[in-house]
Parts: sequence; C-alpha cells; structure tokens
Amino acid sequence: MKLINSYSKGKLHFMNTFDSKSLLKDFTPEIEKTSLTWWIVLLIFIMIFLLGIFGLDRQISEGHIVTGMRDNVVWGIYIVNFIFFMGLSYAGALISGVLHLFKSEWRKPIIRIAELITVISLLIGPFYIFFCVGRLDRLYFLVLYPRIQSPITWDVIAITTDLFGCILFLYLSVLQDLALLRDSAELNVPKWKKKIYTFLAMGYRNTIAQRKHLEQARNIMAAMIIAIAIIVYSVLAWIFGVTLQPGWHSTIFGPYFVIAAVYSGTGLMIIIMWLFRKIYHLEKYITLKHFSYVGYILLIIGAFYGYFTFADYLTKWYGSQKMDAQLIDKLFSDFFWLFIFANYAGILIPIIIIGIPKFRTINSIFFAAIITLLALWVNRFLIVIPTLEMPYLPIQDYRPAWIHYSSTWVEWSLSAAGIAVFAILLMLFSKLIPIISISEMTEPEVNTEDNI
Repeated sequence: MKLINSYSKGKLHFMNTFDSKSLLKDFTPEIEKTSLTWWIVLLIFIMIFLLGIFGLDRQISEGHIVTGMRDNVVWGIYIVNFIFFMGLSYAGALISGVLHLFKSEWRKPIIRIAELITVISLLIGPFYIFFCVGRLDRLYFLVLYPRIQSPITWDVIAITTDLFGCILFLYLSVLQDLALLRDSAELNVPKWKKKIYTFLAMGYRNTIAQRKHLEQARNIMAAMIIAIAIIVYSVLAWIFGVTLQPGWHSTIFGPYFVIAAVYSGTGLMIIIMWLFRKIYHLEKYITLKHFSYVGYILLIIGAFYGYFTFADYLTKWYGSQKMDAQLIDKLFSDFFWLFIFANYAGILIPIIIIGIPKFRTINSIFFAAIITLLALWVNRFLIVIPTLEMPYLPIQDYRPAWIHYSSTWVEWSLSAAGIAVFAILLMLFSKLIPIISISEMTEPEVNTEDNI
C-alpha cells in the first residue's frame, strides 16, 4: 500500500489506494450528524449517572451507614469496581502497546478501541476509592504527607503516572487524524469542532520529519505504557498480597492480577468491537478475522488465568492452614454458584467457543466475551468480600449484619453510574474522532531510520 503525501498551501493531503476520502465517508457520518437514537441512549446513560449522584449525596449526608460496609467488611463493591476498572485500563494499555510495537497489519481497525479502554477506565476507576473513603476532606494528606512505606502511596504514584502516560499515548495516536479532520474540505461539521481539531492538531502537517518523530514517540510510549501497566497492577495486587489476611497473602498475586486484567480487558475489547461494528456499520473493516485474532488472545490468556486460579486455590487447600481452609469452605458453601461461574464457566466457556472452529463466529465470540467480563467482576468480588467476612479476631456477641456484607442500592447506583460514564465518554469520543484510525488505515509503517 503506497502513500503519496504532499504539503501544499498549508493543507494536509493523503492519497492512497485505500484513500482517506473513502475512509472519511465511512468513518465520519456520526461525527457529522447525530441521530435521535444516539440522543435517547445518551439521555438514558445520563439518567443512570444522575441516579448515582443522588446515591452519592445520600452517602455523604448520612454516612457509610447507607452502604453495606461495616467494621469487618470495610471494603465492598466499591473496591471490587476499583480493581475491575483498573484491570480494564491496564489490559487496554498492554494490548494497544503490544499491537503497536508488533506492527501487525490486522491491528489497524481495532487498536484505537484498546487505547480508549485504557484512558476511560483509568479516569473512572480511582473514583471508587473516593466513594470508599469516609473523610474525603483529608484526602489531600496523601499528597502533603505521603508515607513511602505505604502501598497506598505507591498506588497513587503509579496510577497518576500511568494516567499521564496513557493520555499522552492516545493523543499521539489521534494526532494525524486530528490534522486530517482539520484540513478535510469534505467534512461537514460545526465550526466549534473545526476549532477543536485546529487547536489539538498543533500545527501538524504530516511532513517526513514530523512522521518520523511521531512514530518514534509512539514507539517509546508504547513500550513505556506496557511496563507501567505491569508495574501498576502488580502494585495494586501487592496491596492485598502483603497483608496476612486469608486468601490475600499470596506470592503469585502480582502476575495473577495482571493475567486476570488482560483477560477481562480483552473481553471488553471484543464487546466494544461488536457494538461499534453494528452501530456504525463497520462490517467492511472489522471482520471475523479481527474477532478471531482477539479471540485467540482471549483463549491463551484464559488458559493462563485458569492455571493461576488453580495454582492459587490448590496451594491454599493443600496447605491446610486453618483460616485458608475455612475460607475455601466458605467459598464452596456461601458463594458456591458465584465461585463456579467465576472460576469454571468464566474460563471453560470462552475456551470451548473460541477453541472449536465450528463455534467460532462473531456472535459466539461476543457471547464468550460477555461471560468473561462478568466472570472477572465476580472473581474480584470473591477475592475481596469472603476474606473480609472472616476476621482473625471475631467480635463477641456480634450481629450478623456486622460481619456479613450485603450491598445496598447506593452502592449499586454508583456502580451503574461508573458504567454509564464509561459509555458516555466512549460515545462522546466517537463524535469527535473516528473510532477506526484513518491514519493507521492509509499510511504504511514509517521507517524511523530514514533521514529527514
């Protein structure tokens, strides 16, 4: 695929056998106009978000008594959501970074989806920590008086660094498209959108020198966010692993969390691919090949995730420590069906669907991804809640409500609000930038060794 690039009268021109004009026609209808259905869906998500705001107002005004969290179960589904969303973000970073560095041709229509998952999940996840904190007025102490001995401080530093790096990587990835949208005479958008494109494009003209430096910067950032993602999610895992709580004190929690994160993130990526393919009619560009290839990633990671899950529970069961044995008994009694779904159905169903060619269709891979995503959320729930319901020092004459966790509508409203915000941000981004990268689809790979 050969590209001819010219710079004339301050305008950017792409001409290709798979030219940018045809791609603009296919990728930008939703940027140019907004359907009534889009507004209705956006309004529904906004209403869900407002319900979450109402729940947060109740929690702030009345205290944590409106939640299911108590003296023993001090963490609830807020922390489950935090771990889950952060895992999605790190999975997006790993997938987008690896696909970019390997220069796989099939990555081009889907790599932006992975980049968006990374940034949006990183923006949402930390808010669940704020919901879990009783004294938000003291939150700034983490910045003013950090204790480097505390894993919480490590997490704040790691998440902040990762967020900055992923936003920068996303910006570098959309820069060429911003310049193309700025200079496209065929694009019929309001003036305020053109002004946004002009501001964000920052004078980029796609010269040989600019392309070379941009590609170098993207390669560096891709390598960095892969390393940062592994480090950050390992730090999050160590917050659990360095404690002596049953079920948490494990040396494999770092790699176990990273594998689980990639597993869930791959599932979410397949779901978003399916949705955008249907909504924006991208069947020509996102094909069965792309679903199959991402599905293979899901299958391989699922096998690793199953191995780590088996190894973790086997060592706890075989070691026969009193608290670990009681925890496993609790999982197989009070949480039996959740445990079966998270650690059996959530692993075997995707592997069977993707591993057997007869079952490997776009819709079946989409179904397997839904099972994966739900199973990984339940897995995080089983990591957090059962352990906290088993204190080392039981309280005498305790009420069942003090030690058994039961989430309330306030917690579920804020959980739904996080999903709604994810969808809203994804919808708004698709109104500004093509969900499939035009520059990726039209430009050949740049040889960064070329002279300027």
